[in-house]
Amino acid sequence: MAIKLFSNSLLNDLSHESILSSRKRLNFNIHTDHADSCQRLFNAIGMDSYIRPHRHSLDPKQECLIAVSGLFGLFIFDDYGQILSINKFGSDLYRKAEKNCAAGVEIPPNAWHTVIALSNSAILFEVKAGPFNPLAAKEFAAWAPEEGEPNSLEYFALLKGLV
Repeated sequence: MAIKLFSNSLLNDLSHESILSSRKRLNFNIHTDHADSCQRLFNAIGMDSYIRPHRHSLDPKQECLIAVSGLFGLFIFDDYGQILSINKFGSDLYRKAEKNCAAGVEIPPNAWHTVIALSNSAILFEVKAGPFNPLAAKEFAAWAPEEGEPNSLEYFALLKGLV
């Protein structure tokens, strides 16, 4: 069994590649395949990446997000799209500078949520129980615009303005 090292070079490359990607985010899987009992990955999210609000109720598993670098905003919504809470979490640098900034969050399966990167080079470490079923991974909120729709930019700007 080989030890896996996650170097600064790997994280810097992931961050750089995420900015160049069409969705402005990119993940690096640590687990070997979708059948693994524990799904682990790094997710580099650019400041211009809109992640449509969603929940994980179809395949109900908690999602744990830890900030490796950068600062994030987590939005929790009710069933109608009203914001219930906004929480910041970030790496050590941001936790020292931001009041009430956590290191990470754990999200229950039925919670409507989205995450917004509030800094450049923002990378999450995500952990979720496996196996991963891509057909049931996310239930998107009907009240939130799809990625790429014209009104998604306006909605994303509204959310960013609330942080």
